[in-house]
This record gives sequence, C-alpha cells and structure tokens, in this order.
Amino acid sequence: MKDFKLAGAGYYKPEACHLSEFQKIIDQSLTLSSVPNAVAVENNIPIYDVMNFRDALTNASAKSELMAEWAWVLKESSGAIVLRNAYQDTTVIDQATKLYENIIKQEKLKEGGGADHFAAAGANDRIWNSLQKLCESSPSVFFKYFANEAIQTACEAWLGPNYQMTAQVNLVHPGGSAQQAHRDYHLGFQTADISSSYPKHVHELSPVLTLQGAVAHCDMPIESGPTKLLPFSQSYLPGYAAWRRDDFREVFESHYVQLPLNKGDALFFSPAIFHAAGANVSADVHRMANLLQVSSAFGRAMETIDRKKMCVLTYPVALEHYAAQTLDLREIKAAVAATAEGYSFPTNLDNDPPKGGLAPETQQAFFMRALENSMKQDEFERILSEMEAVRLS
Repeated sequence: MKDFKLAGAGYYKPEACHLSEFQKIIDQSLTLSSVPNAVAVENNIPIYDVMNFRDALTNASAKSELMAEWAWVLKESSGAIVLRNAYQDTTVIDQATKLYENIIKQEKLKEGGGADHFAAAGANDRIWNSLQKLCESSPSVFFKYFANEAIQTACEAWLGPNYQMTAQVNLVHPGGSAQQAHRDYHLGFQTADISSSYPKHVHELSPVLTLQGAVAHCDMPIESGPTKLLPFSQSYLPGYAAWRRDDFREVFESHYVQLPLNKGDALFFSPAIFHAAGANVSADVHRMANLLQVSSAFGRAMETIDRKKMCVLTYPVALEHYAAQTLDLREIKAAVAATAEGYSFPTNLDNDPPKGGLAPETQQAFFMRALENSMKQDEFERILSEMEAVRLS
C-alpha cells in the first residue's frame, strides 16, 4: 500500500490534467463478445433491443445479470448504452409530445422560454421539471409513460432501488446549435474553482450518484444532432477538472461519436462521460428528447432542517462578529457552513434558473454576501424568503 506522499496530491486541478493519459483511455474499443446481451456495438456503444429481453425482466437471475452488464458498461467500459424499442408502442410518446408542445407554447407566452445548460439561447426550447408538468397535464399519460420496465431496469442497474426521477424536455429546432462538451450533475454543474475544491474521492463518487437518460420523442438521424458522446471518457478520473480546457474539448470534437435514434428508443450514459447535444443541421427534424435526470436514493440528509430559520436567528450574531472582527473570517465561514444551505439543488429551475449556465446562488453564498455588504436584518430576511419561495414554488 502506498503511503500518503507516494499517493500524490489530494485534489484534481485543471493544470495538472494530462491529455496523453486521457488519449490512452479513449483509444480503447468495445467488442460485441464483451456484452453478451447486446445485439450490436456501434462506435463502441452497445445496442440492446428491449424486445429481446422482455422475458428476462421477469426472471430475477436473468435481470440481475443484465443489470450487472449495463453497470459494467457505464462504469468500466464505454459509458453509454442504447435501448432500442424501449417503447414498443409509441402511442404514449406521441401523446406526451403533444402535451409537451402545448406546455412550451404556454411557457413562451409567459416568459419567453427556458434557459439551457452549456448552450447559447436561441433555437432550443426547454421544459424544466417535465416530470411534474406532464403529470399535471395528464395523469393518465404520465402514468403510462413511466410504466416502463426497461427504463426502471436501467435506473436500478446504476443506482439501485428507490431512485429519484426528474426530467427535462429539450426541443432543438433545425438550425439549433450544438452544446459545448461537458460533464453533468453533480460536479459538472459547479464552476472550475468549486469543482477543484472537492477532494479526489468525491470526483470518483459523483458519477455513481446520478444517471443521465434520454427518451427519443421523434426519429433522430445524425443530421438532427443526437447526443455527441466520447466513449470511455468517464474513466478519466480528473475529468471534472479537465473538461473546460480547450485542448480536451478539441480532442472531444475530433473523437466523439453519435448514434441515430428512433422514436421510442432510450439512451443512458454516465454523467461523467464527455458529451454534448449536437447541432441540428436537418431541414425539418424538430429534435425532441425527454432528458431523464435520475438520482440515487442516498443523496439525502438524515434530518430535515429549517435552515432559513437558522439563518434568520444567526445573522445578527454573525454580523456583529464580522463588523467587530471578534471572529476570524475563516471561523465565520465555518459557522455559516453549519447554518445555511450550501448547495443550489434541488430547486425550481423555472423560477430559479442557473446563473452562467451552472447553478443558482446558495444560502451560504448569500449569507456571506450580506455580511460583506452590511445588509440590514429586514432586507436579509426578505431576500432569504424570496430565495426560498422561488425554490419551492
């Protein structure tokens, strides 16, 4: 076993990432013999036909074997799987599409449409929390839409039982531009500085806390811009520190793969794989996908805490110490960390959109900003209440 000095630095920094190591990882290949349940391997991505294993889903042993294979692909191999015919009857897909299109029209009338992650505003339409909005629009369509054992099996393969489902619709019209290469939630939604402040083992843990998925609501030929993926890139452990670097993005752009999807297909991939929505250069394909953001049941605290109340009670004390310098700033930050919410999520992204394509301001960040500006107590409480209202509304 290595001692601490030989183990190396405890944090991943962008400047310490090595492109040569990254290149070795992405130069791997996946063969069909390594994934016995797949019907094909295309561009290192295994393809599974749901019609072939419907019976296996009713057999506990066969289902466990299938899930173990999918988990191996997501973690140890190329990092993504395609489920052909996830919806063999696409009637419910069409029904949901019509409801989503109506929601987009209504939201555009209200506020001009939602923001997008990692892409400039323009030809894309976004529905935040499409999960709840579909349920509110038609409980019967919602129920049938998510009565899908193939999707449940993919989620459980990566996260285990009791996962938490969320979803967002992305509609990219002809002419819609591509996203930049990135990694996803959790660490992928942090700034470079914040991401680098998390120790190495958290970078390794973050990808197993969430699963990314996409249900195709229309046929998606390559020209419509289906998701660009860089197989095996999820295995590069410093990737959350590296993905913003221009040289890593250049490698992504020269090595990514895309797979066409049919309506009713589903794509699942590790949040740590380098990926980006492609440009829609088609003449007439309005590319709609329901993006599934599925979280582990373990991403929750043990107790419910009224942190707003705690902030209100402690702010006068903190302000007194801050002004009189009776506590060091580092000590004040330590107390605030135990008091205020330090994470931007979960939130209502319609009312509390990501700032700079990343994340809304946290209670902790606001608390410190208030101290720096000597904010009055009544204004502090008012803004704190507004922050809570937009997160919960």
